[in-house]
Amino acid sequence: MTFLRTLLPGIGILLSLSLSAQNNLPIPRNLQKSFDKGIRDAAGAPGSKYWQNTADYDIQVSFDPATRLISGTETIRYVNNSPDTLRQINYIIYPNLYKKGAQRLMTVEAADLTDGMEISRLQIGDQVINNAGKRANGTNLPVFLQKPLMPGQSVQCSAAFSYTLNGGSHIRTGMVEEGAYFIAYFFPRIAVYDDVDGWNRNQYLGTQEFYNDFCNFNVAITVPKDFLVWATGDLLNCNEVFAPKFCERLAQAERSDAVISVIDTSDLKLGGVSAQNATNTFKFKALDVTDIAVGISNHYIWKSCSLVVDSLTMRRSRVDAVFNPKHRDYYEVVHFARKTLESMSFRFPRWPYPYQHETVFDGLDQMEYPMMVNDNPLEDRAESIELTDHEIMHTMFPFYMGINETKYGWMDEGWATIGEWLISPMIDPSIIDEYGIARYESVAGTEVDLPITTLTTMENGPAMFINSYPKPGMAYLFSMDILGDKFYKGLHHYIRQWHGKHPTPPDFFNCMNTGSGVNLNWFWKKWFYDGGVPNLAISTVSDQKKKKRITVECKGTLPLPVDLTVTFADGSEQKIHRSAAVWEMGNKTVEVEFVSEKTIKKIELGSTYVPDIDKKDNVVNR
Repeated sequence: MTFLRTLLPGIGILLSLSLSAQNNLPIPRNLQKSFDKGIRDAAGAPGSKYWQNTADYDIQVSFDPATRLISGTETIRYVNNSPDTLRQINYIIYPNLYKKGAQRLMTVEAADLTDGMEISRLQIGDQVINNAGKRANGTNLPVFLQKPLMPGQSVQCSAAFSYTLNGGSHIRTGMVEEGAYFIAYFFPRIAVYDDVDGWNRNQYLGTQEFYNDFCNFNVAITVPKDFLVWATGDLLNCNEVFAPKFCERLAQAERSDAVISVIDTSDLKLGGVSAQNATNTFKFKALDVTDIAVGISNHYIWKSCSLVVDSLTMRRSRVDAVFNPKHRDYYEVVHFARKTLESMSFRFPRWPYPYQHETVFDGLDQMEYPMMVNDNPLEDRAESIELTDHEIMHTMFPFYMGINETKYGWMDEGWATIGEWLISPMIDPSIIDEYGIARYESVAGTEVDLPITTLTTMENGPAMFINSYPKPGMAYLFSMDILGDKFYKGLHHYIRQWHGKHPTPPDFFNCMNTGSGVNLNWFWKKWFYDGGVPNLAISTVSDQKKKKRITVECKGTLPLPVDLTVTFADGSEQKIHRSAAVWEMGNKTVEVEFVSEKTIKKIELGSTYVPDIDKKDNVVNR
């Protein structure tokens, strides 16, 4: 039996909030300034002077599958809600990852190297910048303003741009196969300007992920006849781009718990799925999101259904699987995705799925986008479930919460990891998902094992992986074990306070403490700020006629749950669990006592989600 199946809520001694002064977490100087200015509050909420900038994007793009050329125009209304006078605007040009000579930490095939995004025209207010793309420094394009943008003011920006979509070297975007494409990060966007760093100037290197403002998007994508488009947001003109019966099927799916074949193989053979114009323009609208992504194909089928995600309002969300019919595993993906939305809404994290739809697109990556995921096909059913729920879990973190993934990968990937561990067995009870545990154990306590709060921009390889995925996933899991149902009070308080905003690590920890009513700073500090190793051991065993006592020693420095499996001489077993709260006072041993008239034959210490660098002292045979 794994640790997840032996959770006992609220076991152990918990610090009261009155002890917070003795357990303050370290706050970096640049973050402390935001607290001093009232932008962020010590209780975890946005401060009375919190602000963030935003924009409205109106984007028109055309995609030519024959050449993979993306060309388009955009108009941006950018609003400066900050108290600062902006003397420049920094654009981020993500496609420049594929530019010749660009700095990157991913391999790009020579055939995919380009001259980067061409920006033939860029205008900010009355200021016109010609050939702006040539001024870009990697993925950054700073533009100095002739007329500064004052606090509270907005400015109209426009651009004409083009680039060639990569045919290989698929790094979250590119051609999937002939006739299928996943297009992301495809337009010049204004970078985040925030209270912590000012302009976000981190180069996109292909490893660390993204940080964007919450904006409104109107996007029109023009493609040749018989090509179809799926994207973030609502399709506004179904009857203009599809034959009427397919819009009827889609509308049926939006009302149906059962899976509807919106487009199947027989429809593709007959043809005429799209409107029979030389080109068709698909129009989408997405409000209050950080990004928009697009899937395009002329031969994918479409399975769809919906479900109630909010029992109070009876609001429904649609679930799509869009895929090559040759990929047999994908026929179940729509069911996995639907069960994921149901589990997220009602079981973990118990928050109604917040968007209109979730579309799983058959691609070449394992990557999330608002309302979309780009997932490669998998032969193993359990792996397909784990991939589906992991990527959809990202809906909440980073997209609903606006997390700076570039700097704080653990604030989103850690949640996707615990979501994968918890939700996968909800979909298929036979699954025991151990993603990342062994990889963490193999490097725990070595030079690459850095504190979780190390900036993701300063990590690569194993350090980046374990600090983004399994270590924070375990810490969230163990805090859930300590707090019991108070965990959800803390987590929901965090979500309510920071949805649509940009939380930092102290905001998360403070929100969890305030919302749960329990000061867990002793735990947060050990797991997120301090270096340490996971290492428990069975120290001594007292097997009296009735009273049994097992002493467990913490030989490492990380507070871990204690899971004991006691096997008796008659072959029966007893499971004993204590949360990590038993180590709260800094003690190095804990005594586990219980009553049984049976004779102990064997004791085993440990469980699936509790790492241990030395398991030789975890078993006692008698």
